[in-house]
Amino acid sequence: MKPSELLPDSVAVITGGASGIGLAAAKHFAGKGFSVCIADLGADRLAKAAEEVAAVAPQGAVKVMTSQTDVGEPAALLALEASVAARFGGTDILMNNAGTAFGSSCFGPADVWRKVLGVNLMGIVHGTQVFGPGMIRRGRPGLIINTGSKQGITTPPGDPVYNVSKAGVKAFTEALQHELRNTEGCKVSAHLLVPGYVFTSLTSRGQTEKPASAWTPDQTVDFMIESLERGDFYILCPDNDVPRSLDERRIAWAAGDLIENRPPLSRWHPDYAEKFAAFVKGEA
Repeated sequence: MKPSELLPDSVAVITGGASGIGLAAAKHFAGKGFSVCIADLGADRLAKAAEEVAAVAPQGAVKVMTSQTDVGEPAALLALEASVAARFGGTDILMNNAGTAFGSSCFGPADVWRKVLGVNLMGIVHGTQVFGPGMIRRGRPGLIINTGSKQGITTPPGDPVYNVSKAGVKAFTEALQHELRNTEGCKVSAHLLVPGYVFTSLTSRGQTEKPASAWTPDQTVDFMIESLERGDFYILCPDNDVPRSLDERRIAWAAGDLIENRPPLSRWHPDYAEKFAAFVKGEA
C-alpha cells in the first residue's frame, strides 16, 4: 500500500509517538486529516505532543488521542488496541516505533538485555500481533511500519543488545511482509524504516543543538513517505554525513564477511582496514 491509497478517514497508531520520529510521523498523518493515537510513556510528554499534533490537524484535538503504553507489556498493547477501536473504530496505520537503548556488552546485566529486547523487538512483535489481524479484517488499505536501524544490518561493535534487537526487527518485518502479501484479500503491507543519523532524545547524548551531520525527524518522515509512495519495503535513510552509496558499501561488506569467510565485524579489524577503505572507494 501507498500513503496516497489510504482512505481519508484512516486511523494511525504510533508508538514512541511523543518525540522524535514518532512525533514527526504523528504530525504528518494528523496533517492529512487522519485520526492519530500517540502511544508513549510520560503523561506530561504525551500532553505536550498532543497539543503539537492537534495544532496541525484540520479538525484539531477531536482527532487526537494519547495513551500511556509500555510496549514491552503485551497486556498494555491489548488495552491500547481496544481503546483505539472504541475511540476511532479501528486502525489502518500502525507505526511500531518505540525504542530504547542503555549501552551493553555481551556479558552485561541480564536486565538490560531483557528490557531492550522487550521494547525494541518484542514490542514490535506483540504490537503487530495485537493490531495486525484487525487491520486485515477491516479490508481497508493499511500500513505497518516498523522502525529498525542500520545497526541491525551492519551490527557495529559497542552495543550488542541494541544490534540484536534491531536485527530481529529486520528479520521479523521481512517475514511479516511475506505473509501479508500471501494473505488473500489483504490490503495491508509492511515496511522497514531504517533511519540514518537523526537528532532525537535517544541519540542526542546530552547535546542540545542538532549536529550538522544529523537529519531532523521531519526530514526522516518526509523521506519515509516518499519511499512508501514508491512502494519501497526497505526505507534506507541517508543523513547529512552518510549518503546511500556509502551505506550500500557498508552493508555489502558486512554480508561479505560471511561469503568471504572473513572474521566477524572485519570492517573494524585492523587486518582489513585497508581492504575496506579500498572497497568503499570501489577499488576492490
